[in-house]
Amino acid sequence: MSKKAKIFLVLGVFIFLGSSFSSFGQDLSKRFTANDYFNFEYVSDPQISPDGKKIIYVRNFADVMTDKFYSNLWIIGFDGAGNRPLTSGLFHDASPRWSPDGSQIIYISDRDGKPQIYKHWLDLGQSAMLTNLVFPPMDITWSPDGKQVAYFTIVLSMPRTIAVLPPAPPGAQMATPPKVIDRLMYRFDGVGYIPGYLHIFVIPAEGGTPRQLTSGNFNHPDFLSRQISWSADSKSIVFSANRKENFELEPLDTEIFEIAVADASLKALTNRKGPDNSPVVSPDGKSIAYLGFDDRYQGHQTTQLYIMNSDGSGARALTKDLDRDISNVHWASDGRGLYFTYDNQGTSYIATTNLNGQSKQITSGIGDGRVAYGGGGSYSIAPNGNFVFTYSKPDHPSDIAVGTLLNPKARIISGVNDDILGYKKLAPVEEIWYPSSKDGRKIQGWILKPPDFDPAKKYPLVLEIHGGPFASYGDYFDIEKELLVSSGYVVLYTNPRGSTSYGEEFANLIHHNYPGDDFYDLNSGVDAVIQKGYIDEDNLFVTGGSGGGVLTCWMIGRSTRFRAAASLYPVINWYSWVLTADMSSFGVKYWFPGLPWDNIENYEKRSLLSVVKNVKTPTMIITGEQDFRCPMSESEQYYMALKLLGIEAVLVRFPDESHGIMARPSHHLSKMMHIIAWFDQHKKTNLAK
Repeated sequence: MSKKAKIFLVLGVFIFLGSSFSSFGQDLSKRFTANDYFNFEYVSDPQISPDGKKIIYVRNFADVMTDKFYSNLWIIGFDGAGNRPLTSGLFHDASPRWSPDGSQIIYISDRDGKPQIYKHWLDLGQSAMLTNLVFPPMDITWSPDGKQVAYFTIVLSMPRTIAVLPPAPPGAQMATPPKVIDRLMYRFDGVGYIPGYLHIFVIPAEGGTPRQLTSGNFNHPDFLSRQISWSADSKSIVFSANRKENFELEPLDTEIFEIAVADASLKALTNRKGPDNSPVVSPDGKSIAYLGFDDRYQGHQTTQLYIMNSDGSGARALTKDLDRDISNVHWASDGRGLYFTYDNQGTSYIATTNLNGQSKQITSGIGDGRVAYGGGGSYSIAPNGNFVFTYSKPDHPSDIAVGTLLNPKARIISGVNDDILGYKKLAPVEEIWYPSSKDGRKIQGWILKPPDFDPAKKYPLVLEIHGGPFASYGDYFDIEKELLVSSGYVVLYTNPRGSTSYGEEFANLIHHNYPGDDFYDLNSGVDAVIQKGYIDEDNLFVTGGSGGGVLTCWMIGRSTRFRAAASLYPVINWYSWVLTADMSSFGVKYWFPGLPWDNIENYEKRSLLSVVKNVKTPTMIITGEQDFRCPMSESEQYYMALKLLGIEAVLVRFPDESHGIMARPSHHLSKMMHIIAWFDQHKKTNLAK
C-alpha cells in the first residue's frame, strides 16, 4: 500500500486514540504530527560490499492495516545510484551479510512463517531458504572461505520434572500443566520465558543440516555479547561465554573461547574477573580484538578495546587513555589497526586506532533514527576504505550516509522520509551547558523548540529524562520528542550525573546513590531554560522512561514545581525490583552494595516510596504488562500509593508489551499521545476554563 493511501486509513486510528494538539495558531500540516507516524520509516544495519561499491540496508516501516512493524532489504550504490528494494512485502527481513566474494548475501526473514536463514543470489535475483529452525537464528556469519555459515539460536532444555500425575483417561481435557522454574534468570524482557540456552551452529553455505557445536547449560555466546567470529582459516569460531558454575550470580564474568569446527573441541583464551566479549579475529588470523574491563563491581565501568594473540597470550588494552566506552569493532583489511564507535558528550563517533593505541575520529552523526540516545547507530567499512553508517540529527531522522577514509565527511545518499518531511518543519535544537546547583559541575543538554518558534512568546516546558541510568542523550532525531514540540511544548533533555560519554568518574557519581543528586542537575536545567525568558513557569511538566521514569518520580517527590508528570515503566521499590526483574543478579552486584535484606537502609532511602508522601503532582504511570525489566508490579505500587494519599493519578497498562512499549505501532503512538493529552489537560490555561 502506498503512503498516500495509508494516510486516509490512519486518520480513523487517531480519532480512536483521541489525539489533541495545541497549535499556537500554526498550521499543523507543516509539522510532524501523529498523522505522520504510520508513514515514518527508518534505516538500520547497512552493509557495504567487499569491493566498496554497493550497500545493502534494512528499511523499517509500520503497516496501519495489520498494526505491526516490518522491514525489507534495499540496495543502493555507494554513489547513491540505483536505490531499490531487494525484498518486499509485510515481512521481517533483516541482518543482510555479504559473501566474501560479494556475489551473494544471506539474511534472516520470516516470510515462510518463522525466522529462517535465506540466501540471495545478486546476479539471478533469486532467494532460497537454507534452514528450517524452531527458534530464530541470530548473528549469521559467513566463514572466510565462503563455504559455511555460523549462527546461534536457542536449544530447548527439558524442564525439571518434580511431580508425575496419573495418566489421564481417554478423552479427558486436563488443564495446562504448571511451569517448573529452577533458573535465576528464567525470563528476559522482550524475549519472555526462556525455554533453553543459546548454542552455536554451522551449516553449509549451500544449505543442508545444521550442526550444533557448543553444548551444556550455558549461553554461547552470552546474552550481552551475542557475537561470534570466524578464524581466518575457517576452521574455528571464537565467542564469549560464562561457563562457570555460578554464572547466574556473576552475569558479567565472561571469557573468550575458541571452538574447533571439525570436532567441537573447546578452549578458553582469556581468564580474568570481568567481561571479555565481542571478539573479532584479525584478517591474518594472528590476533583477536575484544571488549571488556577488570570488574570492580561499580555501577559503570568503561569498556575498553583489547587485542591479544590468537592463542590468548599477550593481551593488552588499546584505549585505556580514552575513558569512553568502545563498541562495534572492525579490523582494518591490512590488520594494522581497528575501527570502532564511541560516544563523547552525547555524540557518537566512528574512530580508528593503530596497534599502539593511537586513535583518531573519522566521522560523527551515527544515530538510531528514532530516539535521541547515543550509541544506537551502526556502520560497516570495506577494504578500500569506503564506509557506510546510519545518519541522524534532530532535523534529519534517519538515512544512509557514506564517506571514505580520505574524505570522511558524511554524504547522505538516501531519503527515506523525504516524501513526508520534504514540506515539514522539524524542531530546531539548541545545545546548552549549565552549572548544577549541587556542586557547579557543567551539565550538557539540548532544547527542542516548536517550529516557527517565537522567543517573544511564552511556551510550556517538558523536562524529559533518559533511562539507563548509565546511558546518554545526544543531538539525534527523536520521534517522541518531535511530537511533543509539534504540540506546542519546548522540550529540555539533558545528561545529568550518571550519564555515560563523559568519563567513568562522572558516570559513577551515582554509584550506589541512584536516584540521588541528579535531582539538582535536572532541576538546574529547568532553571537555566526559564532564564532564557520564553518559558511559562506556570506550565512545567516532567516525563521519562525506565530510569527516566524513576527520576520523574524522584523529581515530583522533591519538588512541587511541575504541573503534571508522566512516569513510564519506572522502578519504584528497589527491594521488590531485585526479586522480580530479569536483571536481579546484576542489580545486587553493581547497583547496590549487596542483597536487600542485608542492606535495607540503602534500598529504602533510594526507593521512590521514601518520598511519595511529598507528591502533590497529578501523575500518569504507563507500563507494558509484559515488562520484565521494570515489572508491572512496580507501577502498580506507585499508583496505589498515590491513590492512598489522595493524589490525582492514572495507571495506563499496555497488554502484550515489554519494556519501552514499542511492539505494536498503535501502542507506541498511543503511549506518546497519552503523555501529550495528560499534559494538555493539566495546563493552567485549561484548568482555568
